[in-house]
Amino acid sequence: MLNNKQKYKTMKDNLNIKTSAIMLALGLAGGMAGYAITGALSNKSDNAEALTSAQVNDSQSQSAPSIPTYFTSATPTEFTSAAEKCIDGVVHVKTLYESSSQGYSSDPFYQFFFGVPQQPAQPQQASGSGVIISKDGYIVTNNHVIENSTSIEVVLNDRRSYEATLIGRDPQTDIALLKIDADSLTVIPFGNSDNLKVGEWVMAIGNPFNLTSTVTSGIVSAKARNINILDHKAGAIESFIQTDAAVNPGNSGGALVNTDGKLVGINTAIASQTGNFAGYAFAVPVSIVQKVIADLLEYGTVQRALLGIMISEVTPELARENNLPKINGVYVESVNKGSAAADAGIEKGDIILGINGKSTNTVAELQEAVSQFRPGNTATVAYSRNGKRQTTELTFKNQNNNTEISTRKAMDVLGASFEELSKSDLKELHLSNGVQVTDLQSGKLLSAGIRKGFIITEINNTTINTIDDIEKIIKNVKGGVYVEGIYPNGRAAYYAFGM
Repeated sequence: MLNNKQKYKTMKDNLNIKTSAIMLALGLAGGMAGYAITGALSNKSDNAEALTSAQVNDSQSQSAPSIPTYFTSATPTEFTSAAEKCIDGVVHVKTLYESSSQGYSSDPFYQFFFGVPQQPAQPQQASGSGVIISKDGYIVTNNHVIENSTSIEVVLNDRRSYEATLIGRDPQTDIALLKIDADSLTVIPFGNSDNLKVGEWVMAIGNPFNLTSTVTSGIVSAKARNINILDHKAGAIESFIQTDAAVNPGNSGGALVNTDGKLVGINTAIASQTGNFAGYAFAVPVSIVQKVIADLLEYGTVQRALLGIMISEVTPELARENNLPKINGVYVESVNKGSAAADAGIEKGDIILGINGKSTNTVAELQEAVSQFRPGNTATVAYSRNGKRQTTELTFKNQNNNTEISTRKAMDVLGASFEELSKSDLKELHLSNGVQVTDLQSGKLLSAGIRKGFIITEINNTTINTIDDIEKIIKNVKGGVYVEGIYPNGRAAYYAFGM
């Protein structure tokens, strides 16, 4: 007979055994459920691979359970192959900028009383990313990565360093083309951004916060997104790919690639209140990038095709006001006289629906479609008038309302942008002639010491009245170039450089 204490102990032992058995059963069930779910999500090739592995190792599986291959095989959203292909095709772009001040007052009375010495300006550093597009060293990046820089250094993933030459840039799309003296480089091939789908997986590769060769992933959140980040640039074209792949300062100019390891965009901007990644990033689609760099290589400047119209989005309010049957397409506010659109018969109030079969339901989509063309190219434009769909053949023109191709290769050597001064500006400056330097990049003028704002009055003893005057001289000069001029503060200056 068992006493009460012994009965209690026996009951407790039995309860522990039952509890352990239940927990073991639940653990096995959970493990089998996880195995079943994972297996169900794997593809057929994984099942076949698992079956083959089980057959080969049949003798081993009888003595010990094998680990299912479902947990070790790649899934369709696995990025290692694409990352390996592309990682060496992204570079670190380092730039130097001239600093105009160090925060000290240049007022001699302030320095006398407070003893603050005037400090020499120290160059400032910045960095971004770039993408190798040819084995012999052509690299695409963002214009804002190299804008106003005095020198550009490119560091490869294997830490080799090169001084880069600026081939050309396009502020309207925020794209720039560099060249380094190297060969046999890893190239990221171009993909097709037009075929990119919302929800498709992509990877961003770059150098955020100087963390070289960083890879992040996400999906395409939207296409043809206009965020007005280039709004201050005349004729800006924004039709960004939006993605939730993490992009931070330093990623600019880096690669956005698909899971095949092909370039679909150049990472350019983020939507953030802090300056750091907050969920959305934006990339210039490769369809725009290819056109820009092809023009820069062939002509030295981008050939911008224009329709010659003012446009706006078709909103519900606009549709009601103009009795439009549908809320789609791009509304024509006005048509410039003698423009490509005017010649093709497009009128105010028409709704542009597409170009060469590509739908244009937003201003950004229309801008992206037109950006693929050069002056002189033709296209079929679909539009709606009074609710009736029509088409017309259109020949694109340039900003001068003709179909000529412009070349600025000689001027590009100078690395500068210019502006012709009005008569009132000249009078205020007590000048009779002159052309002002409005922007500077790596080039002859910057190397010679010329700074932004300088007014060129003579080159090689020839009076300068227009930008064409500068171009004519630069095109024909051989040897030395002697530049005379004045800064807006009245300081005269003289510079010389060789061609």
